[in-house]
Order: sequence, then structure tokens, then C-alpha cells
Amino acid sequence: MKRRTFIAGLGSAAAWPVVAQGQQAAVPVVGVLNAISSVGRARTFRQGLNEGGYVEGRNVAIEYRSAEGQYERLPLLAADLVRRWVTVIAALGAPAAVAAKAATTTIPIVFEVGADPVEMGLLASLSRPGGNMTGVANSNLEVGPKKLQLLHELVPTATSIGVLVNPANPNNEIRSKDMQAAAHILGVELDVLRASTERDIDEVFANLVQARVGAMVINPDPLFTGRIEQLVALAARYAMPTIYNREFAAAGGLIGYGVNLTDAYRLAGVYAGRVLAGAKPADLPVQRSTRVELVINMKMAKILGITFPTSLLVRADEVIQ
Repeated sequence: MKRRTFIAGLGSAAAWPVVAQGQQAAVPVVGVLNAISSVGRARTFRQGLNEGGYVEGRNVAIEYRSAEGQYERLPLLAADLVRRWVTVIAALGAPAAVAAKAATTTIPIVFEVGADPVEMGLLASLSRPGGNMTGVANSNLEVGPKKLQLLHELVPTATSIGVLVNPANPNNEIRSKDMQAAAHILGVELDVLRASTERDIDEVFANLVQARVGAMVINPDPLFTGRIEQLVALAARYAMPTIYNREFAAAGGLIGYGVNLTDAYRLAGVYAGRVLAGAKPADLPVQRSTRVELVINMKMAKILGITFPTSLLVRADEVIQ
């Protein structure tokens, strides 16, 4: 299989030589493993590195690897970084973290995941990780039921709510269980809709009318984050009230609710910098990114003909006019 390498910015990482196996590189090398390419995610990760005094192209090299939404490629990409003897692996997203853990027990790994890393089996304890992994855990998993509640409050007539999940995501089963419990409490039917490719996403929305879904929840997933424009456009085309992660609202989504992922990626960069400076992952407690925000986009509300209740508007951290 031909390896595709994603280089952010001007590709300065490619200019740094990576030495043969078993030798020490002239500068430390960070291998960034992603399920999708994201210039913004790479930029904020580098900002965290910069806070620790590490600047790409000056005193650190970065090797970027992206599966481009094909999660089955992550183990091969992780193994490639291990063969190159990178100094630390930054695994951004749960699928990347699982692949990195399976690839090495010796190279330090800093992860960013939207779930409990202990429940995922990544490490034994948040306060005392042990082993070669530590990182940042955000509360995206925990806000799933809250998204369902917010959407039900906005569209109380919707008796069936769809939730879009990527079956390739290791957090999928946990998220679905929590969402089903929340739906039972609200007295609505939850229709779990699955998509693991761009074409799957199109097909899901095309079948919404037949499925009689009255509103949609987009679960957190790197694939969906990389398809923001597609998802927002489809929701508008099919007049579907939809709630997404926080960052979707700025791109035109009706409601965004969740953690500030920019902050989570920055914290992962900070931790990678600490490991480069000599800290051991086993001694670094997992950081929690818990800054949750509600963003409402009134432009999309007008397009969909939706009137937000005052009870939601007053709770919003930001209202986009």
C-alpha cells in the first residue's frame, strides 16, 4: 500500500533528515498521527510545542502521518513512525491513539482523545498512567446525552432523532450506549446511522425522510470533523435541525456544543514538549480539557425556519448572527 504523507504548512518537516534505526537524531522528531489531515489541528499542536520552547524547523522536526479518513491504515502509519525511531508520537484522536498503543511499548506517546482513556484500555490510571502513554482527555464523550437534550428542547415534536456515528471509531459503542439511555429518558426513539466514508454520509442524509428522522446529532469523529462543509450543506439541503461539535457552528452549523478542541490540541502539544524535555509519560497525569461551550448560528436557523426558545439563547456562550 502506498503511504500518503500529510505535511502541514510549507512541509519543513521533510527537510529534516531522519537517521537510520538505532541512531540518535540530530534534533528530536515528533511523529504526529492523525485519522484525517487537518492544518488547523497541526497548527494548534505546534503552538503547544512552542510554549515549551520547541519550534518546528529550529530545534524539533515533525513527521506528519494521516490516514485520510481510512482508519484501517492507521496501524501501518503508526508502525512506520516506530520504524523511523521518532522521539515521541502524538496521536490525535481515539483511533490514532489505539493504533499507536498497539505499535509500540517503548516510544513515548502523547494522545488527545474524546473519551476516558482508562475505559478505552489505553492506560491504567489517569493520575498515574504508567507505561509509555499519557495525554489529554476531553469531555466530548460525556456531552453526547446533553446534545440530545438540547436538540429535543429545540425540536420537541421530533419523535425520532438520528445520531450519526462512524463504526470504525473505537468510542462508538460507548457513545451509542450513553445516547440510548438519554433517549429513553427523553421519550424519543434514537436511530443510529452509520457512515465511514464521504459517500456514506451522502447516503445517510438522502434516506432521512424515509427513516422519518426529525433531527440529527453528529457524534464526534475525526472523519466528520474533516467533512464539516459537507455535513453543514447536507443539513441545509434536507432542512434537518442538527447539532454538532462546537467548531461546526462557526462553519454554518445550526448548533455547536462540546469542548474547545483547539485547546485540547494545544495541551497535547504542551505535553509533547514536556516529554521532549525529559519527562516520562508514566509520571505525567492525564490532563482533562473540560471547557464546554454552546454556540448557536442564527443564520442557519433562518434558513431552516427555526425559532430558538429564549431558554436556549440565554445559555449560549456565543450567538452567531
